[in-house]
Amino acid sequence: MNITELDYYLNPDYLEQLYSKDAQAYAQAKPFPHIIIDDFLPETILNRVLEEFPQPRSIDWKSFNNVAEKKLASNSELQMGPWTRLLLYQLNSSTFIQFLEKLTGIDGLISDPHFVGGGLHQIERGGYLKIHADFNKHQKLNLDRRLNLLIYLNKDWKEEYGGYFELWDQDMKSCQKQVLPIFNRCVIFSTTDFSYHGHPEPLTCPEDRTRKSLALYYYSNGRPPEEVSEIHSTLFQARPNEDLTEKFSGLSQGKILLKKLIPPIFLELKQFLDKKANR
Repeated sequence: MNITELDYYLNPDYLEQLYSKDAQAYAQAKPFPHIIIDDFLPETILNRVLEEFPQPRSIDWKSFNNVAEKKLASNSELQMGPWTRLLLYQLNSSTFIQFLEKLTGIDGLISDPHFVGGGLHQIERGGYLKIHADFNKHQKLNLDRRLNLLIYLNKDWKEEYGGYFELWDQDMKSCQKQVLPIFNRCVIFSTTDFSYHGHPEPLTCPEDRTRKSLALYYYSNGRPPEEVSEIHSTLFQARPNEDLTEKFSGLSQGKILLKKLIPPIFLELKQFLDKKANR
């Protein structure tokens, strides 16, 4: 890739048009401030990102598989292609931060060079992410989490595949908005202890398809007094008539007990061998 090939695609004039048009709608959006922007980036750029997006077994993904979430994630720059890294760097740049501040009305935003919890996300058939509010503190930087940005990479995504991103009301009584995760759709929203969101229904896409997205989170040093709370991790919320209690069979309980008895070095060796076998 030659540097001369690169277009500067987060142009300040383009970003100014966006926040001038959408800032009021962002502030007034329900159930919490957010905006949905279609055709967010030049398609040629996002095509390159999609081309180099890793397959489920091609890198060392962090795997989540429990009652609240079943997904793959990676925040490792070493596992990203060059066009993906370039895009994420631009989304962490001063130019883009200023755009986000004007769009959302949140001053003093700070990007996360570590992509904690963010980076590449991928969900396979049957996967999900139950409704939740996000962790509220960046443990390494000791900053307050204020803003999420999602960019979807799913071409020709059909409604019957599911994978809707859902926004729920503060009382967890009903879904207020559903967003189909189609290619080049961007969702930006403010995060508090009550900005409940997720992808709660298991994916029904074909086996050879996955739900792909990029995720970036933004922080500030402090937040409005009415939003301050104790430090917490992700707060998963059950929908009406939904049970998120982790259920363990006798076999599962036996596995947990076995793990406690086996020396850690043998567990690490098993994990290493399992990873090699899956490559």
